[in-house]
Amino acid sequence: MDLPDRPLLDGLAAYARTAAHHPGTPCLCPGDLVGVLADRDDGTVVRHGRLVAKAHAPGTDPEAHRARIALAAHPDVREVFLPPLPLPTPGELDGRPVSVWPYGSPVDPADPDAAPWEEAATLLARLHRTPPPAGEAPRLPEMRAPVKAALAVDRMRRTAPDHPAAATVLAAWRSVPDDLAPDGPRVLCHGDFHLGQLVRDTGPAEPTGGPTPPHAPWRLIDMDDAGLGDPAWDLARPAAWFAAGILPPEIWARFLGAYQAAGGPAVGADPWVQLDGPARALTVQTAALAVAKSTAEGRPLDEVEAVMIDTCARIAGHRTDSTATAST
Repeated sequence: MDLPDRPLLDGLAAYARTAAHHPGTPCLCPGDLVGVLADRDDGTVVRHGRLVAKAHAPGTDPEAHRARIALAAHPDVREVFLPPLPLPTPGELDGRPVSVWPYGSPVDPADPDAAPWEEAATLLARLHRTPPPAGEAPRLPEMRAPVKAALAVDRMRRTAPDHPAAATVLAAWRSVPDDLAPDGPRVLCHGDFHLGQLVRDTGPAEPTGGPTPPHAPWRLIDMDDAGLGDPAWDLARPAAWFAAGILPPEIWARFLGAYQAAGGPAVGADPWVQLDGPARALTVQTAALAVAKSTAEGRPLDEVEAVMIDTCARIAGHRTDSTATAST
């Protein structure tokens, strides 16, 4: 895959190549193992063989970023997060922090029946049960999920205030509790969990690539929103999808059951007591981003986006408590 001719991508590609090979070693990686995996406002990711290099979002707080990378590298969470590769000096391109990671194969979107819902739930429960590492705890930032929900609504207000669905999304947002970070235990959280944040961990990276063994354990990736907070937010996106009718009830039951069986602390006997507010907020966040993006792209809402708008309409008509959540 050819890299687009852009300075950031070129620089990141060079970064990845240098990390993947010893100095003076020729690159023998097959062409299909070199290329751009993602190029978005919130991060650009380039693969080279068994490594990936990521340029994090512009404006990333450098201290928070270093704390999050150090957390991912900590042995206490080795069975939860894919660990980064150590860099001799902090990486940076165009003022954006750069990190390097082993490549792990992601969840196959073409095979939804094989999606690792139970494994994901177990990883989240393990993360939420892990005490913040003693040396890192004082430096760990807040988990960013509540902030991202508010930012999505602000983006819609700025870029698509006249969209026909904007009023519905804002009405649903008004039903979300004002305190999105309630008092209570603050535990280690991922901050942006969905199945795209899972890869198989093959262990030490090999420069020449090769297939990922199907038995390799699943690990969480993407530390940009990780930190201390309310663990219910890590369950909120699947909960919102279930409430919207996108995630089948049996899959939601498998996910939630596996989380509870693994001792996850985010929910009690009635999980919706803890999940109601975050699930509403994630529904609104998804809908607000859909409105903003479809407006920017000059297109109508697609089927899934329209479902989220309809869910916002139902949310706006219910009280913000656990008795209404199952129907929202």
